[in-house]
Amino acid sequence: YCFAALPCVVGEWSHWSGCAEQCQPDLRIRRRYVQQEPKNGGEPCPALEEKAGCLEYLTYQGEDCGHEHVPAFITTSEYGKERKRRAASSLWPSDKEEAGYCVEFKTESLSHHCALENRPYARWMQYLREGHIVCVACQPPAMNTDTHRCSGDGHNADRSKILHWEAVGNSQCQGTWKKIRQLKHCSCPLVHSFIFT
Repeated sequence: YCFAALPCVVGEWSHWSGCAEQCQPDLRIRRRYVQQEPKNGGEPCPALEEKAGCLEYLTYQGEDCGHEHVPAFITTSEYGKERKRRAASSLWPSDKEEAGYCVEFKTESLSHHCALENRPYARWMQYLREGHIVCVACQPPAMNTDTHRCSGDGHNADRSKILHWEAVGNSQCQGTWKKIRQLKHCSCPLVHSFIFT
């Protein structure tokens, strides 16, 4: 007998679940189920679960959360070199050059839109991967002049807190990460080096 190979068949994706937590970045999930197991070496089953970062701005009671958890808006560190030149002549005196700092994060989740990005100025988004250590520099132009911090840097967050980031130039390229530590200078490879915007 010759048995025909039967591929795995899966159903449609479910609707996205709500955000697991209100008022803080977290994960939402969608699932699909196997309708036919593969047989005789047929095509194996694809991923049955997808996760995405999310952030609810309303509590279950419908009250505003207050925006203490704005996402970190990031862009490639290449843009920082440009910006430094422009800022050099502006209100930041040159002795503030050392005023910046670096935050290391470990990426937890990201939307599939990052990998699909192929516009020349946004190709840096393709290098974002889950589970990688990335460096994000906080430089004077992005710093709050009072607090000397960058928005979304996870300042008071402990290491288990899931924080939210979004790529500038493609709001669909976004995800979650956890803060590892704050350093004086960034030392990640270029493709994993970003700046707060």
